[in-house]
Amino acid sequence: MANVSIANKELASKIVELVGGKGNIITAANCMTRVRIQVKDQSKVNIKELKEVEGVLGVVEAETLQVVVGPGKAKKVADLLADEFGITQASTVTEDWQSNKAAIKKNQKQNKLKTALEAIAGIFIPLIPAIIAAGIFNGFSSLIGTMMQQGALPEGSQMWEVIRLVFALIGTSFLGYFAIFTGVNAAKRFGATEALGGMVGAMSIAAQIVNIAQLFGLYDAEVPLNSILTTGKGGIIGVIIGVYLLAKIERAVRRRVPDVLDLIITPIVALLVTAVIFVFIIMPVSGVVSDWLVKGLSVIIGSDNTIISIISGYILSAVFLPMVLLGLHHGLIPIYAIQLETFGGVSLFPVLAMAGAGQVGAAIAIYMISKKVNNHRMKQVIAGALPAGILGIGEPLIYGVTLPLGKPFITAGLGAGFGGAYVMATKVMATAWGPSGLVAVPLMQPSSMIHYIIGILISYTGGFIITRLFIKDTDVANV
Repeated sequence: MANVSIANKELASKIVELVGGKGNIITAANCMTRVRIQVKDQSKVNIKELKEVEGVLGVVEAETLQVVVGPGKAKKVADLLADEFGITQASTVTEDWQSNKAAIKKNQKQNKLKTALEAIAGIFIPLIPAIIAAGIFNGFSSLIGTMMQQGALPEGSQMWEVIRLVFALIGTSFLGYFAIFTGVNAAKRFGATEALGGMVGAMSIAAQIVNIAQLFGLYDAEVPLNSILTTGKGGIIGVIIGVYLLAKIERAVRRRVPDVLDLIITPIVALLVTAVIFVFIIMPVSGVVSDWLVKGLSVIIGSDNTIISIISGYILSAVFLPMVLLGLHHGLIPIYAIQLETFGGVSLFPVLAMAGAGQVGAAIAIYMISKKVNNHRMKQVIAGALPAGILGIGEPLIYGVTLPLGKPFITAGLGAGFGGAYVMATKVMATAWGPSGLVAVPLMQPSSMIHYIIGILISYTGGFIITRLFIKDTDVANV
């Protein structure tokens, strides 16, 4: 333990030295695998030497310098920067998996699409721990129920029935009111009052929606899901748009209301105007959009045609990490949520999770080449990053191994595609989404777990074989 502590102190000291000294650091913080440092002058940072420091798995040059040191160590190094060097700690991120996976290119341009996608991601990222927990509890509840029906557990057992109901209670406590949580977080993001945002989410699932729809002839009693207006119509897309509108109206009203009346007038007017527009325009229109999206997903990722499933699974897995680099992966989060609302599970997440497994396979191939050409530094980086990659934390492998080498980043994606094709063809379904890798096995529906594991193994193999075939010894020897 003492040696580890000394090594961490030396690493922290070296990082401070190579980023331009204590005087060049404004704040430092950590996420799961990175130390995030805000510097005053980027020109004082020695990126080349920083990447070569023992214990540094990679460096991401962005507005905030990000030094990848691995899970566990990131927190310890950030604490040492505060305790030993007196560097101010910024707010830390501990469970932000989507942020930990997001790859940021140097000087990457920000456009309206990226801004919108990041705003959407900002709404859902804080919900991920609850989404994971709810999904796992619902999955176990379903598993216990199935085992009781099949006789694997005593069918009349009161103990197992209580356990099943408690698990279902925990899972439903979040997923049953997903729209309300979305409304609250959207309000935080858009600057509306959080409780009012939650009310907009609650409106979308309230029973009175059906009564209103019936009065205006918008409800289909025979096939409620085909109604122009019904509970849940528009889903979380409608809620997000509704809360965005609420924020605009709330600010406009507040500017015009005397301070003494603000507490009463602003929420009443903002909610009334928002409710009318939300119920009669936003919910029906976003409902049509959601229906189109679901139909499109059914063709691409829910097809009964095995050939289409294999092709779409391969492509989606192969291109996912390039999407991460471009910041486009945030746009997939609403699709996860729509699938969860509509189908009770997410089929897209397990397919995309194969991308990280491809990186693991590629890294193993590079390790073997590094051993052959005596690249000790690369061997050390891979040895430190591989366990995290297997557990679903792909940053150290991406930034420390495959991306700096270039070609392995591509071969890893091509190899991952085979696992994605298998997972799509076998219709693997998750109860939620979150970290990938082997850690995600409990997130899969019971009948999908074995196929998910097989998919990971296929991605490992695919990433390894394609990387071994196309990466030359000289590609690794010269880095």
